[in-house]
Amino acid sequence: MTHIVDIHCDGACSPNPGVGGWGAILSSNERKRELRGAEPETTNNRMELTAAIRALEALKMPCTVRLYTDSLYVTNAFKKGWLANWQRNGWRTADKKPVSNIDLWQELHALTLQHEVQWNWVKGHSTNEGNNRADELAVLAREELAKTL
Repeated sequence: MTHIVDIHCDGACSPNPGVGGWGAILSSNERKRELRGAEPETTNNRMELTAAIRALEALKMPCTVRLYTDSLYVTNAFKKGWLANWQRNGWRTADKKPVSNIDLWQELHALTLQHEVQWNWVKGHSTNEGNNRADELAVLAREELAKTL
């Protein structure tokens, strides 16, 4: 039987670019694990990608993953085929420019090959408890780092 894991992830950056944080919650059956981290010089999009990467990295075996994010940047890359097009075009966009955040996209893509990932967009700062908690973790991580800088 395939192990099913729900992941809620979010990124935060203030200012953007600036100090950023990411948060993720992994839950399966009755188990729940929260992850968070921060970087001193980053962007909101990089933190959204990092949250998904760190969550997928935390999985110890191939799983069916239902990943929830409020980032259309992340979900559209998979659901609308942007990622496949970027790869086909040598990691260039439709207008021939280099793909932004290529290092993170390549890392995320490699991780998705190990799992069956279902991408789900949720409205941010709304009624989704998992997304709201992931946002809290991201903001907390960012604030903790900002105090040390």
